[in-house]
Amino acid sequence: MASAAPVVAKDLTRVYGRQRALAGVDLTLRAGEATALLGANGAGKSTLVGILATLVTPSTGGVTYGGAEPDDELRRSIGVIAHESLCYGDLSARENLEFFARLYGVKEVRARVDEMVTRVGLTDEASKRPARTYSRGMLQRLAVARALVHRPQLLLADEPFTGLDRTGVELLGTLLADERARGAMLLVVTHDFDAVAGLVDRVVVLHRGRIALDEATPPIRTGASLAELYKRASAPVRPAS
Repeated sequence: MASAAPVVAKDLTRVYGRQRALAGVDLTLRAGEATALLGANGAGKSTLVGILATLVTPSTGGVTYGGAEPDDELRRSIGVIAHESLCYGDLSARENLEFFARLYGVKEVRARVDEMVTRVGLTDEASKRPARTYSRGMLQRLAVARALVHRPQLLLADEPFTGLDRTGVELLGTLLADERARGAMLLVVTHDFDAVAGLVDRVVVLHRGRIALDEATPPIRTGASLAELYKRASAPVRPAS
């Protein structure tokens, strides 16, 4: 994926049995842009993230990454913060990060692991303990480090602030801002409007599998302003005639 090339989703639909999760979604993600993906539970947010991460196959439509179809090399340029940590409980934070760094072909693995342990605020002692001994907040910090260790060009964060205390939320906000400044594409699913205020410069609202709002906006300084955008898009979306 060329670093400046956009990720483009066209006419995405996803059906599970009789349940339609997505219905004709078009979305473009650009380098150096942070997009907030908002919507009620069941709106289709996690399904959209799964498709963009190449973990879920759309029923119709598709996604191109810098004009290319997804392959193994391209998948190495994607980072995902999911509902689960995706880390191994019997391995320490350092062992987990070393494993994923080598999997993604990171150079100077130990130096990068040291850097990420420090950036997410894990102590040296904690970084050497099995991940299964971690609190929910510590495990989420490790999950963030895992998603960033290979310097992804596309970062998909599904409720990344879950389990973090206020200090952790502020730290993650700084990390996400750093990734945007580096030129990464960010898509952040969240219900914590205050956490992303000042970070996102675009808001997308999903309602019943359709995009109800897709609006580029100057940096949003307060959670209340973001909530107002969400409220504007809360009315049901009428199918096209």
